Amino acid sequence: QNSGAECILVTSGAVAFGKQKLSQELLMSMSMRETLSSVDRTSELKSIAHNELKRPNAAVGQSGLMALYEAMFRNYGILVGQVLVTKQDFKNENTREQLFNTIRELMALNIIPVINTNDAVSPPPQDGAEDGSLNITDNDSLASTIAVDVNADLAILMSDVEGIFDKPPKEEGAKLLHYFNPKNIDQLKFGAKSNYGTGGMESKVKSASHALSNGCSVVICNGMKYNTIRNIVAGHNVGTMFVPIELEGTTVEVLAQNARMGSRKLCSLAPEERADIIRYLATLLVNHETDIMAANQQDLANARAMGVSGPLYDRLELSRGKLESLCAGLMQIADTSYNNVGKVIRRTKISDTLEVEQKTLPIGVLMVIFESRPDALPQVASLAIASANGLLLKGGKEAQNTNAMLMRLVKEALGRYGCGDAISMVSGRNEVSELLKLDQYIDLIIPRGSNDMVKSIKERSKSIPVLGHADGICHVYLDRHADPEKAIKIVTDSKTDYPAACNAMETLLVHDSLLMENELFYQVCQALKKAKVQIYSGPRLSQTLTFGPPKAEKLSLEYGDLACTVEVVSSVDEAVEHIHKYGSGHTEVIVTEDEDTADKFLGCVDSACVFHNASSRFADGFRLGLGAEVGISTGRIHARGPVGVEGLLTTKWVLKGTDDTASEYSRGEKSFTHLQLPTN
Repeated sequence: QNSGAECILVTSGAVAFGKQKLSQELLMSMSMRETLSSVDRTSELKSIAHNELKRPNAAVGQSGLMALYEAMFRNYGILVGQVLVTKQDFKNENTREQLFNTIRELMALNIIPVINTNDAVSPPPQDGAEDGSLNITDNDSLASTIAVDVNADLAILMSDVEGIFDKPPKEEGAKLLHYFNPKNIDQLKFGAKSNYGTGGMESKVKSASHALSNGCSVVICNGMKYNTIRNIVAGHNVGTMFVPIELEGTTVEVLAQNARMGSRKLCSLAPEERADIIRYLATLLVNHETDIMAANQQDLANARAMGVSGPLYDRLELSRGKLESLCAGLMQIADTSYNNVGKVIRRTKISDTLEVEQKTLPIGVLMVIFESRPDALPQVASLAIASANGLLLKGGKEAQNTNAMLMRLVKEALGRYGCGDAISMVSGRNEVSELLKLDQYIDLIIPRGSNDMVKSIKERSKSIPVLGHADGICHVYLDRHADPEKAIKIVTDSKTDYPAACNAMETLLVHDSLLMENELFYQVCQALKKAKVQIYSGPRLSQTLTFGPPKAEKLSLEYGDLACTVEVVSSVDEAVEHIHKYGSGHTEVIVTEDEDTADKFLGCVDSACVFHNASSRFADGFRLGLGAEVGISTGRIHARGPVGVEGLLTTKWVLKGTDDTASEYSRGEKSFTHLQLPTN
């Protein structure tokens, strides 16, 4: 209302509100007042008690209910006006006209009409509509009738459940329907309606269908949830929306369920069969290079038309070299996949009759969200297959055509073993929002993309763990004992090999002696400038150089482009301190010929990857021998650094006994040995 919308509130609750008051009065009447009165009203009161008391309850509760609404809306500076109606008011043309004139006048004055049936005088509802109109039997039918007559854009019918289910919500396996076509009403199974009021879910469905058939959008939702109305008006997928057509495609919940079943199918395959799926996918990538590149060119053209540039555009572009590297990585994953699932990592002889094994198994269902980066799709799919995980993929819209082509190849490879549903693609922001709620199906979320995207996923996922990193602020430290030729080579590669990557150097730390005692600092800067890298200086370097580079905006900055910050430090300890203060825990490099200094750096730096005399670009699953990666994690729980197949596995304990019981060991009849056994 305060945002400019015109709202009408059709409310129930008078009967329930009055029941609380009247029940107390009735108890008094049947006890103390009976004693005081000379007239015996016991039979009359018992007769009243056996009835539902809806008319007295409504009469008593109406004033209290309205007082509650007035008090609540007053907090928002909004006036409300009560409009009591009966079914007869809609039949009589004069009263009907006056009713809607009153509603329109209240709305013109920015007053919310609060409409309710006058249950104190209304006759009992009768079945059957007249003249094709909706029979008004409760507040749902009343709301739909008013919504149609005032030409409302949207009617929201609130319940105490999430929306429409295919059967009563409390029954096992009940499924929430996010969209519902009224012609499918015979497919629904309704439960008993509430004891309060006169409606029920069946009434809501019929009332919503009437409004939809007369051009009014309808949503049935849970009125107990916070911000429900705002979320619906904002277009969020809340409750059940009534639609006049059959929607094509599979809902995200079904995709997630299919992925769970697909994971179990993959798990039942022999290791050789899973490896064959991956090798077949690699072959498909080679055989369909022309189709893949054509789809990618279409995405690139669309990206240019939309003004996409910089790192996002670079990540979007595929090349023959990328495809060849991708195929090699897939083959590597296949070759190393035989001992992933079901591998025994611990065996213990607990006693003479008990033995336990700890075995690897898939996490379950993964959801990987990635921006641009179409080459990530077959990489992640192959890792999921190798670890027998189900997978839901969400690619960026900028790579829509390339992703669709690659996904078709993934489905083809999986289909050879009947596992096509194990991996699926979802699209649209709302679908991702729904997936983030499906903690009963999805076990781990891995976002790959911009800092804003990763942070958004971490904030929005309330119950599903998220593995990944938001920032890639990587450092290269040039020690006083750095070899000049190695330093120039490593620094240049770390920054220029792929500036948009999360493992590219963003800050160069230089020992202060290199500014004073030799030319290495200036040689490195010249090499970076020659590669068209824009250099920015940290605070200390700015003070040291009179006419140095422009000052960096901040020291914890990820450029993602041909730019970097250069700062001066006095020792390896100061370099470590700087990294811990301004880094993101991703990848750090030291260039030095002093082994003691190198060991100190590698031991003290608390990041996922620490390198000695090697480019930061080696922080990559393929380069480190994992075949590929689903992402790089800077967290401390589960996996850290490039996450390959091992990071997608968990374990289970398999115990084999004879007729063992815990009480036998408690009484000393049997004893523990806890002997560690070989795992092979």
